[in-house]
Amino acid sequence: MEPPRLAEADLVRWAESLAGIARTGLAFTESLYERERYEEVLAVAADIRAHADDRVDPIETLDEWMRSIGKGVPGYVTPKVTVGAAVGNEHGELLLIQRRDSGFWLFPTGWADVGYSAAEVVVKEVREETGIEVEVVRLIAVLDGIRQRISRTPIYSLLFQCRPVGGELAGHPLETSDVGWFTRDALPEPLAGYDLWGDRVFAALAGSDVDVYFEPPRREPWRHVGSTDAHMRGSER
Repeated sequence: MEPPRLAEADLVRWAESLAGIARTGLAFTESLYERERYEEVLAVAADIRAHADDRVDPIETLDEWMRSIGKGVPGYVTPKVTVGAAVGNEHGELLLIQRRDSGFWLFPTGWADVGYSAAEVVVKEVREETGIEVEVVRLIAVLDGIRQRISRTPIYSLLFQCRPVGGELAGHPLETSDVGWFTRDALPEPLAGYDLWGDRVFAALAGSDVDVYFEPPRREPWRHVGSTDAHMRGSER
């Protein structure tokens, strides 16, 4: 029997995980011997990362990882965090932006800035990207970007349901190409990741009591090749 085929997403996940272990080790160790071993692991991880994507230069990747190494606790490598806003109005429409960098449509989203709570960042991002003032209603999903294959960078994405309370629709001139309110049967294209978040978002906007989604723990995370969840868990919990 042939061994299971390695998916590109699995290689990315393994490479980023090895790199995280090595960079964290380099942040804490005082041993020259350990530093050499961690640097070797980091070089192997860069090769794996490049094998997953031939556009990636392993030497540049290794240099970038080495430059990012901190000292002690600040150097402990963790996923980056983004926040997103599922904003629905009284007409059942969803607020979407067209990202200037990719051309894809998506709900307002951005990096979690230092000095703000996650909910405060949501309010700030929606106002900056769309001109709409919102209040945060509830958290509806916590997504692992690599596991869900929506990112090549280790990311946890927090998705909040919000309701508009003021402001006027006006897209950010540098971050968006367009912005608007859309019903479910008239969504714009191309729309990023709708099969992942669409059902849950529109159920929440309709007032359904949806559970907060998160990827369930895998019994053996490193032994399941290609085991990425294909869909978001529903009310069966």
